[in-house]
Amino acid sequence: MTNFYSFHGTVTLIRGFFISPNDADAGCYKLFTLENESGQIVNFIVSPDTYFVDHETVTVGDRVTGYYDGDAPVILIYPPQYPALVMVKENSNQSVKVDYFNSQLLSSDGQLRLNISPNTRIFLTNGQLFTGNLANRDLVVVYGASTKSIPAQTTPNKIIVLC
Repeated sequence: MTNFYSFHGTVTLIRGFFISPNDADAGCYKLFTLENESGQIVNFIVSPDTYFVDHETVTVGDRVTGYYDGDAPVILIYPPQYPALVMVKENSNQSVKVDYFNSQLLSSDGQLRLNISPNTRIFLTNGQLFTGNLANRDLVVVYGASTKSIPAQTTPNKIIVLC
């Protein structure tokens, strides 16, 4: 179970990032700088393992939400710098929730319950179909409408299982 934290903002800079002194990783890692409406800045290290919802290409000026492990150790620098687990490019036609969902398919914050239908597409991050049980897993849930209840309920369009 990952304790997902997020930061939402506008991408102001994308540049290469080197994780080791040799050139073996040249071009494979990026540093995305995001700034929110309050002027707060966060840097995300984007690796080949970072999952981009809908495999969207992100460019400077895009509004995105970066998700990271809130329990992982981080270096104490300003602006803060986090390894990105999931990146979501803003899309007014869909909502996205990245969280741990329990045996009742309720998110860890208690705000969203999933109702799975035969039309819900369920994938792994590599695009292959997932055929296991969704309960007690970290999920990326892509959905449209939801109820106004607490918890809100939705029938997702797509779920990506973060194994």
